[in-house]
Amino acid sequence: MSERSSVTELADSLRREVERYPEGRKLPSSRALMERHQVSPGTVSRAVAVLAAEGLVVSRPGAGVFRAAAFRTAPPAGVRRAPSGTARPGDLSWQEIALSSETGPRDLLAAPVFATLRVPPPDVIDLNSGYPHASLLPERLLAAALARAGRRPGAWERPPTDGLTELRGWFARDIGGHDGPIATGDVLLTSGGQSGLTVAMRSLAAPGAPVLVESPTYPGILAVVRAAGLRPVPVPVDADGVRTDLLEEAFEATRARVFVCQPLFQNPTGAVLSPERRAEVLRIARAAGAFVVEDDFSRLLVHADAPALPRPLAADDRDGVVVHLRSLTKAASPNLRVGALTARGPALARLRATQVVDSFFVPRPLQEATLELVADPGWARHLRALGTELRDRRTAAVAALHRELPGVLGDYRPGGYHLWLRLPEGVDDGVLTAAALRAGVQVTPGRPYHPAEPQAAHLRLSYAAAESSAQVVEGVHRLREVLDAVMTG
Repeated sequence: MSERSSVTELADSLRREVERYPEGRKLPSSRALMERHQVSPGTVSRAVAVLAAEGLVVSRPGAGVFRAAAFRTAPPAGVRRAPSGTARPGDLSWQEIALSSETGPRDLLAAPVFATLRVPPPDVIDLNSGYPHASLLPERLLAAALARAGRRPGAWERPPTDGLTELRGWFARDIGGHDGPIATGDVLLTSGGQSGLTVAMRSLAAPGAPVLVESPTYPGILAVVRAAGLRPVPVPVDADGVRTDLLEEAFEATRARVFVCQPLFQNPTGAVLSPERRAEVLRIARAAGAFVVEDDFSRLLVHADAPALPRPLAADDRDGVVVHLRSLTKAASPNLRVGALTARGPALARLRATQVVDSFFVPRPLQEATLELVADPGWARHLRALGTELRDRRTAAVAALHRELPGVLGDYRPGGYHLWLRLPEGVDDGVLTAAALRAGVQVTPGRPYHPAEPQAAHLRLSYAAAESSAQVVEGVHRLREVLDAVMTG
C-alpha cells in the first residue's frame, strides 16, 4: 500500500472515530495508533495533520491531540479555561454596518491571495504555490547570515527610514548595473514585493483612478489595486508580452497614469516582453505622462538552460518613467521580507512618504541578514543550483503534460516557476480545481488572474513547490485523471 493511501485510510478512520468524541477528549497516543493500524509514525503524523487542517482536532505540544473546540467545554489537563464571560462572543452583527464600504468585503478582494498562500495537507501534491519547496531554499545560508547579522555593530538600532545605505547600493547595482541610471539614493527598501506593490499603488494614483494591468495577471496585483480604491483596466498579453498596440489605445481611452507589468516570466503566462515591445512600452508611457510599475519578481528564478536575460526596463529608463520593484523572497525564503522600490524625482518622495506612514521602516536585523546573505559566495552557488532544479522540474512537467494532456500547454519560456494551461472548451476551472484537490493535487484556477471575463478557462501549474520532479509528474497524472472524470461526468 502506498504512503498516500495509508494516510488517506487512516485519516478516514480517525475522522469517524473523532466525530464520536466529546469536545476536548484526547485521542489515543501516536504509539497506540501505530500499533492499532499497523502504520509508520510518519503516516500517523500526516493523518493527524489532515484532521487538524479540517478543524477536527487540535494538537497541544507535550499534552497530545484533542477533539477540536476543547476550550469551549472540557479543556485538556494543564490548559487554563478562558475567564468566565469571554467564552462566547456577544452580538457582532453591528460590525457589518460599521465595515460597509463601496469597495465591497475585503475578504473577497483577498481570497485569491489567500489561495496562493494556502498550505495543502501533507498527502496533497502542491502545484499551486509560488514559493519553491523548502528543499530548494538556502536555509543553512540564511541561518548563518542571520546569526552573523545579529552580531553586527548597531544591528538592533533603528535603521534609516529608506533602508541601510549599503543594501540600497547593492540593489541599485543589481537592478541598473554598475554604470546604470539607478543610484543608491533612488532606492527605497520595502517589506517584500507585495508591500512594495501596495506602496506604489497608493502613491502613484489617486483613489478611483484607472490603472492599466496586464490580462491575465497576478491576482495579488489586482487585489492591491482594488484595495487602494483604484480601477484595474485590462490590457491583453500574448507570447511576446503586453500588446503595445492595445496599451496605447488603453492609455488614450482611460487617461490612466499608471501601468503595472511583469516584463520577465510574466505570471501566469510566462511571457517575456520582446525587445521591440520594451522600447514601445517606455515610449507609450512617456507620451501618456504615465508611470510603468515594473514588477521584476522572478529574475532570480532563471533556469539553467535559459538564454541571457533582458535588462530590467528600469535599466534603460533615464526619464523616471519606470518604478521598479525587486524582491529576494522567492529565491531565498518566504520569511525574508526584503524588497526594493526604485524611482526618481517627486515619485520617489511620494513613495517614501507613503512607506514611512504605513510601516516606518524594514526591521534592521532583516536588512543586515540580507547583506550577509548576498555577500556570501554560497548565494551565487545557491542561485545556480536553484536554476538547475527549476529546469529539471519544468522539463519533467512539460514532458508529462505533452504525454498526459496534449494540447493544454501553449508557449513557454525557460524561467519562472509556472505554466499556463488552456483547458478544453466547456470545462469549469473552479470545478476542476476542487475535484483535483479531492484527488490529492492542488492547482490554481485561472479565473482570478483576469480583471474581466476570460476568453477561455485556464489553470496555472507551479512546479516549484512540489517536493521533486517525480512528484510533479505524479501531480500531472492525477490532474489528467480528474479532467477525464470531469469531462465524462
